[in-house]
Amino acid sequence: MKTPWWLPFGSVPELSAAELAEALARPLPPQLVDVRSGAEYAAGRIAGARHAPVTSLAARLDALGLDPARPVVAICLTAHRSIPAVRMLLRLGFDARQLAGGMLAWRAAGLPEARGTHDPGRPGAPAGEER
Repeated sequence: MKTPWWLPFGSVPELSAAELAEALARPLPPQLVDVRSGAEYAAGRIAGARHAPVTSLAARLDALGLDPARPVVAICLTAHRSIPAVRMLLRLGFDARQLAGGMLAWRAAGLPEARGTHDPGRPGAPAGEER
């Protein structure tokens, strides 16, 4: 039996924090979707990540303006909530994967974070700060 997309366990394609950092430095980086809560997103995220909590991802997907021809990386705190996000994106034909270990792995690698409520998926949102 195929695992339902919304179950937050199982395996999905993923990449490490180092692999994501390398991919983000390329001329055409992957698209980032942060599926954590608003408070988590504002407290620290990967610069350029669009925000859509996993509980509202299906409803907000069109508003995110994702390019189906470019890879998408789903991000959460521990790579738990991003699993159903990746499954949904794969079902819709996106080349999707999750950040292995989530933001905890990103932080453990000492990689940069942006703070604040700026969301590139929401035009007119205030700019965030790098930390």
